Amino acid sequence: MGVDYYKVLQVDRNAKEDDMKKAYRKLAMKWHPDKNPNNKKDAESKFKQISEAYDGLKGQVPPPGAGGFPGTSDGGGGHGSFRFNPRSADDIFSEYFGFSSPFGGGMGDMGGGRAGAANFPREATGPWIPAGAALGAFAFNVELRPSTTEEILTIDIKSGWKKGTKITFPEKGNEQRGIIPSDLVFIIDEKPHSVFKRDGNDLVVTQKISLVEALIGYTAQITTLDGRNLTVPINSIISPSYEEVIKGEGMPIPKEPSRKGNLRVKFNIKFPSKLTSEQKAGIKRYLT
Repeated sequence: MGVDYYKVLQVDRNAKEDDMKKAYRKLAMKWHPDKNPNNKKDAESKFKQISEAYDGLKGQVPPPGAGGFPGTSDGGGGHGSFRFNPRSADDIFSEYFGFSSPFGGGMGDMGGGRAGAANFPREATGPWIPAGAALGAFAFNVELRPSTTEEILTIDIKSGWKKGTKITFPEKGNEQRGIIPSDLVFIIDEKPHSVFKRDGNDLVVTQKISLVEALIGYTAQITTLDGRNLTVPINSIISPSYEEVIKGEGMPIPKEPSRKGNLRVKFNIKFPSKLTSEQKAGIKRYLT
């Protein structure tokens, strides 16, 4: 007793054309040899069975209810035997998905057990045309609409990556029939921070202080990117160009994760808009 094509495609006997297309596409993707690197031989066999079942049902040979794989017979009931062309699985896959089949030498090489390289397209177009040898005198012209296959790509952002860093996914771009898919490239950009600016591996923060604080001393209170509070006393006179450097509190260095750049504290000194005569005399007395 032959195997039922409807059972192979996992569709109901009353399934319509679109249902069979969806079932075939789903199963062909699942049993692609490249998707089953640890079980390639069985995957190739399963892929061939799926293609044969789809081809048979599309041509209605054997008719609904008859079941059976290639070589089975209806016992002389008028339908004869159905012989599957070993190339037809190749043809179905190529025409349906818009690129070459996963088998380096065609389905006839199944015994050799070597699967060629193939990538699933993000977009594939083209008509589905059944193999003529498999269908005998029957002819069909079934249109396949353009389709999109979704795939989730994960990018692991490393600490310290800089703006302009490129992440490349080889051959994950759009695919056109007969052309190797392009690469998909992501380029890192940095969102501005409300407190810190980046300068290479260093972080720069600017503190607003008064002229008095610049002259007599100032203690900077800084919350780091990872939430720690730093207290930085500055006893030097703070000029407009002065920078306080705190080593090892900058950005992580990607190639040396144990090291970090520096945190550089700059100052925006607020000068008084005006001084009284007494204030001017006092400043002159103390600074001369």
